[in-house]
Amino acid sequence: MKIISCIRPVPDPSSRLVINESKTWIKDQDLSLVASEADNYALEEALRLKEKHGGEVVAISIGREIEAKILRAALAMGADRAIHLVDEKFQGGDEFAVAEALARAIELDGGADIVLAGVQSDDMGSGATGVMLAEFLGWVHATIVIAVEVPAAGNLTIHRELEAGMTEKLELATPAVLTIQYGINQPRYASLKGIMAAKKKEFKVWTAADIGLDRAGAAGSMVEVKEIQVPERKSRVEIISGTPEEAVTTLVEKLRKDAKVL
Repeated sequence: MKIISCIRPVPDPSSRLVINESKTWIKDQDLSLVASEADNYALEEALRLKEKHGGEVVAISIGREIEAKILRAALAMGADRAIHLVDEKFQGGDEFAVAEALARAIELDGGADIVLAGVQSDDMGSGATGVMLAEFLGWVHATIVIAVEVPAAGNLTIHRELEAGMTEKLELATPAVLTIQYGINQPRYASLKGIMAAKKKEFKVWTAADIGLDRAGAAGSMVEVKEIQVPERKSRVEIISGTPEEAVTTLVEKLRKDAKVL
């Protein structure tokens, strides 16, 4: 069984984010990047399926050369090989452009039985890339997956999380794309042995031309970002000191004059 795990590089959550000069994204040149959290759960699920049913796990990502370390970490965790899509043409792509590039790369690599991705990324959080990827590939898909079983070759039994604490059980035929929910498992840490082994594993680097994509990144996107802004601070907290009688008097005065609700 061949399983492809999609990984998106995102800024480290502890990073201080600053909007760039064009106000279209953040300044990410000097930021520390990590794998999107939900993608870590997807990778762990891929590794567990391989350990149980055999086959291989291929990690794939789109990014700059410096972000190759994220795929190297996936290899250290246990992925068998990696594909890194690196090209300036990929920069600035929306979910549509990313999904199309991933689909082209997956097809070039000979397809797969299952493609796993996080339910949403930590930066954009739209939850749309996995669904669009399934459409580009022409495969069935399921979202917000909280359990995956392989009862027989060519078949999957999955459980999806719904609203109000309900779940849904589905039978799917492979090939299929699944977007994995947070908390489905406990992602492992890379061992020293895994880190050393990762250096010898296959690591392909493909450009837009390699996967036959003319319009990629911003040029192949359906959405154009005009401007991003930091949310305005519209509320504040003020602590009123003094005795209870003085505090009540001050509060009533502020509600009457400042808030104008009395």
